[in-house]
Amino acid sequence: MFNATLLAAFIPTFMLVSFTPGLCMTLALTLGLTIGVRQTLWMMFGELVGVGLVAVSAVMGISAIMTAAPMLFIIFKLAGGCYLAYLGIQMWRSHGRVSIDADTETADAKTLAKSGLILQGFVTAVANPKGWAFFMVLLPPFIDGSLPLVAQLMALIGIILIIEFIALLIYATGGRTLKAWLQTPSGIRKLNKISGGLLVTVGAWLALGQ
Repeated sequence: MFNATLLAAFIPTFMLVSFTPGLCMTLALTLGLTIGVRQTLWMMFGELVGVGLVAVSAVMGISAIMTAAPMLFIIFKLAGGCYLAYLGIQMWRSHGRVSIDADTETADAKTLAKSGLILQGFVTAVANPKGWAFFMVLLPPFIDGSLPLVAQLMALIGIILIIEFIALLIYATGGRTLKAWLQTPSGIRKLNKISGGLLVTVGAWLALGQ
């Protein structure tokens, strides 16, 4: 069972976060440009496994804090929202710099084994501190304490993985189309401003929302 109202609010919120450029989306875009979408699917599989693991670990850890110290969770929520807004401001002010550089890929990327691509996606997801911060801040507000935790967690993680996969696929397939645009400072600045604005919006909602 889960709260349908919270679930309906969670979907657009996580879509904003998932489609914002980050380590995993940058990796999907770069591999899509260099080895093609079909091969990049193996990286996506590893990334989705890592995202699921991070989401479960983050929720189980933060739920203990919510039970033992509600005020501490409120402080954490405010700090997390401010952190996301800070990331957005930094991206907005990046002046054309974004961590995408398709031209620097080496020929080795074209010969990666499936296991190597899976491991690359998994490690990128698990070792990304911003991913941990997102899940620790984003998921708890959408969990109803009066309903079973496991069922809600399964529903939320299922939605997360579906949205994440769609975002990865779009980045991988859109890379070739965006290649020329992203190589211009003007295009990168526009991408940074759009992404930064989305992050600031999500951060403000988390810090100020109930």
